[in-house]
Amino acid sequence: MSLTITDVTVRRGVGPVISGVSLEVRPGEITTVVGPNGAGKTSLLEAMSGIVPIAAGSIQLDGEEISKTSRRKRSLLGLKHVEQGRMIFPSLTVRENLQLTARSKKDFDEAMALFPELEKRVDSLSVLLSGGEQQMVVLARTFAAKPRYIMIDEMSLGLAPVVFLRLVPVIRGIADSGVGVLLVEQFAQLALQAATDAVVVTGGRVSYHGPATTLLADEQLLRTSYLG
Repeated sequence: MSLTITDVTVRRGVGPVISGVSLEVRPGEITTVVGPNGAGKTSLLEAMSGIVPIAAGSIQLDGEEISKTSRRKRSLLGLKHVEQGRMIFPSLTVRENLQLTARSKKDFDEAMALFPELEKRVDSLSVLLSGGEQQMVVLARTFAAKPRYIMIDEMSLGLAPVVFLRLVPVIRGIADSGVGVLLVEQFAQLALQAATDAVVVTGGRVSYHGPATTLLADEQLLRTSYLG
């Protein structure tokens, strides 16, 4: 049981932005992908969720090949992609945003329980929320859909580090519920502290894949991995 990509290549424009990348996301664990800007991390997630096609390689969800499957079907199979930019429906309330994905009151209540601070804003228009609160809505809405795997792209984008620190334990809690999490993040140190495994992508290739604790403990290894 895992979300696995093997030797995946993604082309955009004249050449590959991802070349021969392999990684595995297991239920109940967090795999954090870090790397310099322009390394291809977002393209990797977009290929896994079906936004862009892969030029080569394999994508498997719990043993089922999905590399040719539509984005909608991948989502229905339980693969959810939280894209950059806090993709809320601004004209809807917090409650209405979550009701778009929650199949039952139980699903709605469990998602709301991730962020008790949203209770007082549940009937507020999402456009009126702070950036951190909007990110909470996005994560809660995704969790309400009962995913098997969640891919999160730059959750901290535009947020203060203190807000990101509030979100990290929630991601850990989502993983503890049995969901596999693939987290792409610019705050490398903070993201790696929550991770089980780490992947460093540099120039479209993997320069490190192993335990997050090993990467965190070895500053020289982290620096070398980033430089390729």
